Amino acid sequence: MDSLSGIGVFVLVADTRSFAEAGRVLGVSASAVGKSVARMEARLKVRLFHRSTRHIALTPEGEKFLERCRRILCEVEAAELELSEASGTPSGRLRVSLPRYSGLFESALASFLKRYPQVELDLDFTDRMVDVIGEGYDAVVRTGEMDDSGLKRRRLGPFRRVLAASPDYLEKHGTPKRAADLLRHCCLHYRYPSTGKLEKWPLKMGPTAQAPELPLTLVCNSVEMRIFLALSGLGIVCLPDFTIRNELASGRLQIVLDERTRGNGTMWALWPASRHPSPKLRVFVDHLAQHLFA
Repeated sequence: MDSLSGIGVFVLVADTRSFAEAGRVLGVSASAVGKSVARMEARLKVRLFHRSTRHIALTPEGEKFLERCRRILCEVEAAELELSEASGTPSGRLRVSLPRYSGLFESALASFLKRYPQVELDLDFTDRMVDVIGEGYDAVVRTGEMDDSGLKRRRLGPFRRVLAASPDYLEKHGTPKRAADLLRHCCLHYRYPSTGKLEKWPLKMGPTAQAPELPLTLVCNSVEMRIFLALSGLGIVCLPDFTIRNELASGRLQIVLDERTRGNGTMWALWPASRHPSPKLRVFVDHLAQHLFA
């Protein structure tokens, strides 16, 4: 079992090219990861990595050993899957990355834990792009158009991106009737953490018209902060409709330019295509698909 654990550490270091990153994924120090690799090299009497102060790279022997190790881990995963399916009860640790949307996941995750108490959820809420395989995630949940990433996927549900403001703000500044009217308004923008780019507002424009350069009243990477500022009457915000479901229902926020936006989106669950979906992963994705946008 010590050898198997060492193989897992070696593969993770090879995927991440970093002792520190591998340690972060495993929840141990970079020094502990380095010692594990050193013990394996001593046992095999061969050097697996070239090391420098800034980079590590596989040696030719390490490349050859990596192929074998991947096959070994796949066989172990398949054996665990057979046993898990035989037991009929989803169980074990499930590491998932989810976007930071307050109010969307809470109810679905709480009901999942009640229904499957033997599944241990390790959840990472972040808006950055993650390396599903390299960072050791069993699955990720993300929005947007999916490229050919080599990941398996399942559609969890649709949503709309809407423009909204508080009644107090609209009474004071007027309600915009067309996209150009936004030039006279306070606009609260979102910046993508992974790219540093601003989120484009889903404005319908004519075939030759260009979207106006909206005022940058506020730019941040927080959904919660922009909701708070919109509720405080400080501007118009662009958000997925599910993030302000309660605020819209209570009238504390109102949708504007509804007929002049086209912000349909989709939320997806994604997981490594090379892996057999385990029972714990299958029931987790099924549960989200059934409850997230119910």
